[in-house]
Amino acid sequence: MDNKSIIIIGGGLGGLFTGAILAKERYRVTVIEKNTNIGGGLQTFVRDKNIFETGMHILGGFRKGGSIHKICSYLGIMDRLELMDVDADCMDSLHFFSDNCTYEISEGRENFVSRLSAYFPEEKENIHKYVDALYNIADEVDFFYLKSGRDEIFSHSEKFLWSADEFIAYYINNPRLRAILAYMNPMYGGVAKHTPAYIHALINVLYINGASRFIGGSQQLASALSDIITSNGGEIISGKSVIHIEVKDKVIQYVKTNDNTMYIADKYISAIHPCSLLSIMDESAFPRSYRNRLNEIPNTYSAFTVYLVLKSDYFPYINHTCYCQDDYDTVWDYGQYDDNIWPHGFMYMTPPVMQQGKFSKKLIITTPMSFNAVRKWKDTTIGNRGLEYKQWKNMCAEILISKLSLLYPQLRENIEKIYTSTPLTIRDYYNVKDGAMYGFRKDCQNIALSQVPIYTKISNLLLTGQNINLHGICGVPLTAINTVEAIVGKNNIIEKINNEYEH
Repeated sequence: MDNKSIIIIGGGLGGLFTGAILAKERYRVTVIEKNTNIGGGLQTFVRDKNIFETGMHILGGFRKGGSIHKICSYLGIMDRLELMDVDADCMDSLHFFSDNCTYEISEGRENFVSRLSAYFPEEKENIHKYVDALYNIADEVDFFYLKSGRDEIFSHSEKFLWSADEFIAYYINNPRLRAILAYMNPMYGGVAKHTPAYIHALINVLYINGASRFIGGSQQLASALSDIITSNGGEIISGKSVIHIEVKDKVIQYVKTNDNTMYIADKYISAIHPCSLLSIMDESAFPRSYRNRLNEIPNTYSAFTVYLVLKSDYFPYINHTCYCQDDYDTVWDYGQYDDNIWPHGFMYMTPPVMQQGKFSKKLIITTPMSFNAVRKWKDTTIGNRGLEYKQWKNMCAEILISKLSLLYPQLRENIEKIYTSTPLTIRDYYNVKDGAMYGFRKDCQNIALSQVPIYTKISNLLLTGQNINLHGICGVPLTAINTVEAIVGKNNIIEKINNEYEH
């Protein structure tokens, strides 16, 4: 077991998947997480006996044959997860207040095309070409399908690094349909002229292939991954934050937590936002050029969320996500914030519980929000943000509830409790710069800037998490494999996963 001890800083999705795979490979893994609850975006909280997810509402890749299904099966945890598939005929619905039109999106490649073609028959051939192009781009990313081979994004076709809006417009003529096809922007922080087509393609293909939801909350995945680590001799240390990393001659000597405990390992993996990592290291640890580069990368926007506890037998359980927008031309404006016109749109959903019935006792409304909305309170801490902040949160919640009440007029009188989270909540609980939902923003205008490699100038430090390669419930586990293979050998884990899955 010499040279096999590893400390992972951050117990979110990236840290736990990386740690679980390494533990299965017989490494001694220690995960240090600053929050009491592990999981990052997998964390849940309970209010009035209702479990609310904080981030992982919709899951791609968990269907049989999907990449995450393969990874979880390899780890032996797939059977532990309680999942529900969304409705096949309507995996998502889109409502536009400007003309009061609602569109339903079907899962499955052919059904996706057929349903949209029914709304826009004159665009049927174009929709076919667009979807074919989505899948062609996804095929260029080998590790998206757990294929052995290249994982660099620079080996690509011409359209791979087009902007997503340019990519859609190349195939689609109707402006309304262009807006509809961009409806998943909140799933990846889409920004016109900047978000690469490959990000748009990978996310869309992932969900067109079939989406699922956790029954009873996403914390179950964090618990399952944690059990893999501890059952293989590893340790999960929660409620402690790493406050300093000591580096000498480009080698980490130890990490120190807020209780002045020092932890030593052969290798270290950072699963936190790279800018948060810089803040706990001396400036001399990395070259100034590297530090400046990380600080200059734009981040994706954040979110404001309302969690509602409802009266019984009122709000229907809806087995898909519902998207609402003011108008078609605002689909690319989520990252902009103005008190007078916020929000441009929002999502609402009813997370399932065990033995889910006809009605839901809980409802989540969430909308993208720029960190600029809360910048005046950036120096405050949880529970100490002042009266003005509370009043502002209540105002934002009221705006979202009023918007949704246009579709459900009796909503307000059926609300029992209201809870909220803001970009500051995301920043402080997830330890991410500016509360960025998806970390660094991938930018086709300067793709080299937004690519952060797994390897660092520090010989025993690697990176993982949503800021490396891809974000989300699919991208982060795939990045975890890349990080692990930097230790155990390229394609080693991918081949093991595929060999075991095939047998």
